[in-house]
Amino acid sequence: MYYVYMLRCVDNSIYTGITNHFERRMQEHFLKTKECAKYTKTHPPIKIEKVWTCKNRSLASKLEYHIKKLTKREKEELIKNKNFSIHFENCLEWESYKSYKISKKEKAT
Repeated sequence: MYYVYMLRCVDNSIYTGITNHFERRMQEHFLKTKECAKYTKTHPPIKIEKVWTCKNRSLASKLEYHIKKLTKREKEELIKNKNFSIHFENCLEWESYKSYKISKKEKAT
């Protein structure tokens, strides 16, 4: 299983990434380990905004690509809107993605 996630950073920017091990990746970002993304080293994340799951890396990469093409305003709308098909209905098989409920443990990361 793969995860596509959006993180709110300290400067109010939004970082989007993919992983196949969600808890480990969040620790890398939030603890700024050497494995964290270059972007989150200089723009520390403060909150997990949104997470989706999908069955393979190809689907995850497609979603990540399309999210990264969105404007900041569109990303904010995506975070607020539960039905993300509005943003991607013409370019993705949105039924392939499921919202992921973040556990208290993961929120505390």
